[in-house]
Amino acid sequence: MNLQPEASRHAAAKTPSVLRRIPAGIWALGMVSMLMDTSSEMIHALLPVYLVGALGASALAVGVIEGIAESTAAITKVFSGALSDWLGRRKLLVAIGYGLAACTKPIFPLASTLDWVVAARFVDRVGKGIRGAPRDALIADLAPTQLRGAAFGLRQSLDTTGAFLGPALAIALMWLTVDNIPLVFWFAVLPGFAAFALVLFGVHDASGSRENKPARPPLSRAELARLPALYWGVVAIAAVFTLARFSEAFLVLRAQELGLGLVLIPLVLVVLNVVYALSSYPVGVLADRFDHGSLLALGVLVLMVSELVLAFVGGLAGLALGVALWGLHMGMTQGLLAAMVADAAPVDLRGTAYGMFNLVGGLSLLAASVVAGGLWDAFGSRATFLAGAGFAVLALLALVPVARQVRRRRPTPH
Repeated sequence: MNLQPEASRHAAAKTPSVLRRIPAGIWALGMVSMLMDTSSEMIHALLPVYLVGALGASALAVGVIEGIAESTAAITKVFSGALSDWLGRRKLLVAIGYGLAACTKPIFPLASTLDWVVAARFVDRVGKGIRGAPRDALIADLAPTQLRGAAFGLRQSLDTTGAFLGPALAIALMWLTVDNIPLVFWFAVLPGFAAFALVLFGVHDASGSRENKPARPPLSRAELARLPALYWGVVAIAAVFTLARFSEAFLVLRAQELGLGLVLIPLVLVVLNVVYALSSYPVGVLADRFDHGSLLALGVLVLMVSELVLAFVGGLAGLALGVALWGLHMGMTQGLLAAMVADAAPVDLRGTAYGMFNLVGGLSLLAASVVAGGLWDAFGSRATFLAGAGFAVLALLALVPVARQVRRRRPTPH
């Protein structure tokens, strides 16, 4: 009698699930991200409307503010990522970044002019930049190779859970406080400081991280030359793709344009981030088994459809569909790109690799947000979303010739 099927089932029953095999440190980093995103998105869900309505900013000003904020974070990531390689202490920089972001949260409810908001966003994004590349490099250090996609997907899902909890809380608080936006901003301070406390006591560096350091300064020309062509191919594709993915602030402005009530404006980010959170981890698991190039191309296609829906389909139903598709494309691409960087970069230059990756992406997001705001002011919202769809087509064309190069070279999953 052939007992192999029964034996196989018995062995499978003893094999822990993927979630249980992900290290505790990655779960802790995910929870930290969730708390900080809850804090940040309570503010960001209302900030575009607050800037335009209360402080008199234009759509172009919103685009410039968001672009500068994100590019500031990207530039900071270059240096923090390289420094984490050089020190071999990633947690230190992660803690500094989250602590700085937590300390900026009280500035938003206190701000009475546009200058204060710009300063707060700038300092907040410096904190994000300090923590971003070291955190991603720490996840890559902690995650087993065969679970890397799942680990990044889990962290992204938890992060995005906070990104929809924040707007959901903002909706409830807007109703309870009768549209008192500054008071909602005060409530956002609490989860920000909770995230900082958790990173201090619940996150630790990977064992042996201080011994695994580059021999030369990681931003030197010699060290950057060690980053392979596969890595730079991923960076180039991500840069073109980011041009199509301008700030979500324009989704909020589109909702206001279509007549969504002020108290319900945060629903835009709730819908986006629910879909984002639900899709990130499953796509991460798929990324451990299937071709990265094909999965990324599918995500770009979803973005293009989202922008066409937002450009041409009117009404709140069209808005909901476009926003949901936007969230789906984020879930299909962001964790995947992070895993692709980890696969392509040398172990001792992971912080530097994430820093350069985020620098290029941040500069692309700055350009995209400024162009989006300019088109909106000059020609209306449809022109903004059509331009995004056009850049998505360019991203697909850029992906085709290098699809073979960006395939993951990984061991067979166990």
